[in-house]
Amino acid sequence: MEVKGIIFDCDGVLVDTEKIGNGILLEMAAEHGFEMELEDAYRNFNGRNLKDCFRHIEEAIDQKLPESFESDYRQRSFEAFKTQVKPMEGVVSFIEKLKIPYCVASSGPVDKIRLNLEVAGLLDKFENKIFSSYQISSWKPDPGIFLFAAKEMGFDVKECVVLEDSKAGVKAGVSGGFKVYGFANGYNNDDLEEEGAVLFHSYEELSNMLGV
Repeated sequence: MEVKGIIFDCDGVLVDTEKIGNGILLEMAAEHGFEMELEDAYRNFNGRNLKDCFRHIEEAIDQKLPESFESDYRQRSFEAFKTQVKPMEGVVSFIEKLKIPYCVASSGPVDKIRLNLEVAGLLDKFENKIFSSYQISSWKPDPGIFLFAAKEMGFDVKECVVLEDSKAGVKAGVSGGFKVYGFANGYNNDDLEEEGAVLFHSYEELSNMLGV
């Protein structure tokens, strides 16, 4: 397969945010009696719509979270992202070597994607190539966001690849007909492989796999 386009997920693929976001979510949820290890949060929450994550917590504690929980979480996580977000190791040099079109497609709101890319020093590389589930009201594991991004970029599904780090994201890519490469981080390896991803452990390894 000759790869003619790449669709990046954002969190955990372009920017190192998963530990920050999950850490804050678990800290806030613990105030309402919810307990979960960070490793399990990676498995259960990464790549999912935030409201699905909240529902998971509510079902576990058998009560509704406060009305302000989402806005409080977004405010606390945004403040942390402003100072703590970094690009994933090796991603900058990988992007700079690319000679094919690429974009980012994420479940997060556009302002969150832009903030994280800006703090990580990647925003200039993705201007006019940012696609959010909130634009089309379709969240992973539904393939809608990847199909939308491919259409907007003029990619043929069979000629572009999706880079993901979450079970929901891999499921979305595979069900949309894409070849998916899963960024293995030690927590997600089995989950990504089970959903049909080809694993990679670094951008250097991915460069060799794709012939970049």
